[in-house]
Amino acid sequence: MSDAIYSYGKMLRASAAAHGASDALVFPGRRLTHADLYASARRWAKALLAMGVEPGQNIGILLTTRPEFVEVMFGATMIGAVAVPVNARYQAHELAFLVRDADLVALVTTGAVTDQLNFSERLKTAFPALCDADPKALALDDAPLLRAIICLDPPCQPFMLSADEALSRGAAIDDASVDARIDAVDPEQIALVLYTSGTTANPKGALISHRAIVGNSRNLGKRYRITSEDKVWSPLPIFHIAGILPLTMVLDAGGAYLTVPHFDAETALAMLGREGATVAYPSFVTIMQDLITHPTFATTDLSKLRLMNSNFAVQPAWIKEAMTKAMPHTIQVGTYGLTEGAGTICTSRIDDPFELRTGRLGVPLDEWEVRIVDPETGQDCGLGERGEIVARGPNMLKGYYKAPDKTAEVIRDGWFFTGDIGSFDESGHIMFHGRTKDMLKVGGENVAAAEIEAMLQSHPAVKLAQVVGLPDARYVEVPAAFIELVDGGQTSEAELIAHCRGKLAGFKIPRHVRFIDEWPMSTSKIQKFKLRTQLVEELGLGEAA
Repeated sequence: MSDAIYSYGKMLRASAAAHGASDALVFPGRRLTHADLYASARRWAKALLAMGVEPGQNIGILLTTRPEFVEVMFGATMIGAVAVPVNARYQAHELAFLVRDADLVALVTTGAVTDQLNFSERLKTAFPALCDADPKALALDDAPLLRAIICLDPPCQPFMLSADEALSRGAAIDDASVDARIDAVDPEQIALVLYTSGTTANPKGALISHRAIVGNSRNLGKRYRITSEDKVWSPLPIFHIAGILPLTMVLDAGGAYLTVPHFDAETALAMLGREGATVAYPSFVTIMQDLITHPTFATTDLSKLRLMNSNFAVQPAWIKEAMTKAMPHTIQVGTYGLTEGAGTICTSRIDDPFELRTGRLGVPLDEWEVRIVDPETGQDCGLGERGEIVARGPNMLKGYYKAPDKTAEVIRDGWFFTGDIGSFDESGHIMFHGRTKDMLKVGGENVAAAEIEAMLQSHPAVKLAQVVGLPDARYVEVPAAFIELVDGGQTSEAELIAHCRGKLAGFKIPRHVRFIDEWPMSTSKIQKFKLRTQLVEELGLGEAA
């Protein structure tokens, strides 16, 4: 792909022209060529144009991983609108916050996905007024900019506009209008608003430009030597940067992206073998463990799998030995990144020595400058010394949506202060050591302790809640809560967990609850590390690798 192309619309158009007949997206039971994907994205672009969507307006996508997610995302961005992927795990109150905060003018979703996952029911709980709303002219006091909720799969709720109707309206839009919009997109325009949890209860919307996501994906492709012959498999949710980055990387190169609606080891292995995947993005110990312990692993042909993003440096130690034994021919690499950096900031070089690729998280990608600084003095740390990871480059976020104060906290003098603790070794490879922010990382999901604390404190018996992360062999980290009750208050661990269930996404619900009368204090702050140590020792967990 030409380095001059830095917008999604132009990237897709060029890929369709150069690789039109080759696979672009492969799902179980469905595949789209580059030409198919470009044509489908244009259909959605026309549907949005027919609705009057203007450049810079925000389009929400509340779906699990499926082809339409990619089609809508690209359709919105190619006409200068902004795609806002929504975490499919969000419960009703989380959805209500995001729809309002992101100023969505349209939301593409569906109804029941499974017996346990029904987006339309969650939306009705989030916005009760939807029950009486006109699908062709929404007017919600709680979300005044939201004009339409488009439903992909019948039966649709009365307040939803069917996808068939939306797409049929778009058929009246001429191709020249779409082409004009594609050509008018400035690479510095925002392509994505990706909501990521911070140190406050509500997540923040990171503003990612076309230039950032296309440029960073292209640089990652260069590092991994991705070509049009590559087939990149990833089971990671497409609403995360961890799914969007490799998707963009391989489409930019003219290759194919292989994925599944939800991870199942048998389905995944069948796809890996059948399609001849060359690159894999499992990234998390839970996925890798399930792959190599599945009965069909030994009979699956993985001979073409040359590269795997495994991140052994931050995984439990046993998985490195198990994976390298199971897949001795595959090059394993480590990666450090985050949403605000359009995904990967540092990763291994494929010709680095094994111990560096599996014991560290790589070196900065092209266009990134990365430093380790003392959080108190702001001075650069020496080799091996721990400090805050700060980075800058053309592919970092533009800021947080409608949050200039939060933006100013993390972007200073052009540098992005990640809140992560890291160090560089003498070979220039980075290592991650934890977070300066009060955050948890549960199975790859960023979770703000304050969000869980606020929910616990909404229980009438709770005076104060403090949440810490505990090491976990499967999810790396899980939340646990310490609770101080109001005078005379009575509740139980089971009752507080039930209080959170249905209001918080499942991965945010505390796994353990302990009641406390006196907090360990510094001069003015609760010392959470002492709470964590206390529970780790009580449960005999040891420390995460």
